[in-house]
Amino acid sequence: MLKSETFKVAIVGLGRVGMTTAYALLLKGLCTELVLFSRELAKAEGEKDDLTHGAPFYPHATVTATDKFEDLNGTDLVIFTAGCAQQPGQTRLDLTKQNCEIVAKLIPKIVREAPQTLILMVANPLDLMTLRATELAHLAPGRVFGSGTLLDTARFRLHLSKAISLNPQSIHKPLLSFPEMSPDHIAWSLAETRKDAGKIISSKGATYYGIATAVSHIVETIMRNSRKVLPLSTVLTGQYGLTNIALSLPCILGRSGVERVVDLPLSLEETASLHASAQILKTHLDEL
Repeated sequence: MLKSETFKVAIVGLGRVGMTTAYALLLKGLCTELVLFSRELAKAEGEKDDLTHGAPFYPHATVTATDKFEDLNGTDLVIFTAGCAQQPGQTRLDLTKQNCEIVAKLIPKIVREAPQTLILMVANPLDLMTLRATELAHLAPGRVFGSGTLLDTARFRLHLSKAISLNPQSIHKPLLSFPEMSPDHIAWSLAETRKDAGKIISSKGATYYGIATAVSHIVETIMRNSRKVLPLSTVLTGQYGLTNIALSLPCILGRSGVERVVDLPLSLEETASLHASAQILKTHLDEL
């Protein structure tokens, strides 16, 4: 982003994920204007004051607190974190009905005031919320998407890096042929990744640092128009024989949103797993 350019970000939902994301964006200088939206104005004002007391120590950005949708006008990116948090013993799918109602209430009002915006969904269950938001927003393809499995991918890279004593930033798909990386290392890392969120929720009640860091990486990719390939949730339009469902797949991301889904060759087993995931989500939607 050039110094003369502006990048306005709004965060809708000021819980722990939303506010940790706001903090990360300011520290990394990833917006010129940050709007904190909450139906509880007093909370939004308090969060704004707390953040801006650190203004001398991070790159300049204007921070606004509001409960008015019209203040979202001119927003380049809305980060949607509003919703009920996952409680110990709950699955992400348990949150579907409550959070679908919140999405249905807020998304049309957001788009009415900010029709030019991108919308990044972070609320769980992520794929279902991304699907519902896409249906309600009626924006161009690729302008509504979710944070996908970016955090899960980061967790997997971390576990795999521990297993083979390598910097996690050096773990990429091409390294699957790394001599010291055995199938057992991969299987162990996947198993640990699947347990991560539940372990954190059981021990401290919620996860927010990891997802906020992942979201800030997505924001940076958009702001800088980096066109990186990231695993994001997007509504499929025939990829792998799937339609009308959102799943996390490798996507090229830039300033205009998701430019396209990268069509990777999958094995029969991988394709079957992808279809099974889609069926679980569709069944859950049918039960609402």
